[in-house]
Amino acid sequence: MQQHTTIIDKAAMALSGGLLLLGVVVLGIVELLAGKPYGAAPLTNDAGEVIATPMVDPTLRTGLVLAGLLVLALYGGYRLVAPMKDEAAPAQQEITAD
Repeated sequence: MQQHTTIIDKAAMALSGGLLLLGVVVLGIVELLAGKPYGAAPLTNDAGEVIATPMVDPTLRTGLVLAGLLVLALYGGYRLVAPMKDEAAPAQQEITAD
């Protein structure tokens, strides 16, 4: 069985993969290079003053990952309703009746 990828397939894979990689890997490396705090919450001292915040807003990272998952979900829905080309199926031929 041969799988043929269309422009829509390639675009959905590239967009969703790019968004997920950007949100998880790239911005994760940026956070590591920026130093502490590594978590999503800002660091406070005993008096409750904010002493350090994450470099990249966690809402932005979460939004990028969710956008990537949404693209994958929309692509999956498209593949469910799109007709499949079955090249292995025999061609229909007209047969005349007697």
